Amino acid sequence: MLSIRLMRMGKRHQPFYRIVVVERRSPRRTKTVDEIGYYNPLPETPQIKINLERLEYWKKNGAQPTETVRTLIKRFKKEAQNNI
Repeated sequence: MLSIRLMRMGKRHQPFYRIVVVERRSPRRTKTVDEIGYYNPLPETPQIKINLERLEYWKKNGAQPTETVRTLIKRFKKEAQNNI
């Protein structure tokens, strides 16, 4: 089963996360199936970028987002609507 989750990147005390599709049981630093976005929590206003087309594709194929990624998706969609 596939999972949509965060993969930690960056240096010590400078986290940067990629939103990736991976096998559910695989470790954090593993080969990914697909990268669909990123999350940078460090700036004053955290940066979130998600490819919504790829997200919907993977959801239709059975990938389940983690709770944290669900929250980030909601925030990204809300920000996108506010920018229109």
